[in-house]
Amino acid sequence: MAEEKIYYSLRETEKETGIPASTLRYWEQQFDELSPRKDGHGNRYYTREDQEIIKRIKYIRDELKITRIEAIKKELTSNAKRSDERQAALEILLRVKDELCEIRKMIK
Repeated sequence: MAEEKIYYSLRETEKETGIPASTLRYWEQQFDELSPRKDGHGNRYYTREDQEIIKRIKYIRDELKITRIEAIKKELTSNAKRSDERQAALEILLRVKDELCEIRKMIK
């Protein structure tokens, strides 16, 4: 089993989260919780924790339909536990849906 990396590049994070690089850079300016490391050349490196924060912001924006930055910030801090639980439930349901689709293909 491969060892999990500590840092992920901007491109890897973009692929993992589904959030474009331009949005990630914008969110860094807006959310104090999101602060990837930068090397001497300005390349960004995100931790798994950074990626989870990005996914939470995406969930709040896309699933809870909260789009104002200040409202997302409030949701991140005041309702973090509830948002995390909802996000986790949604991710489980999406995985189950994918598995059911695969089973359906095998049956046909």
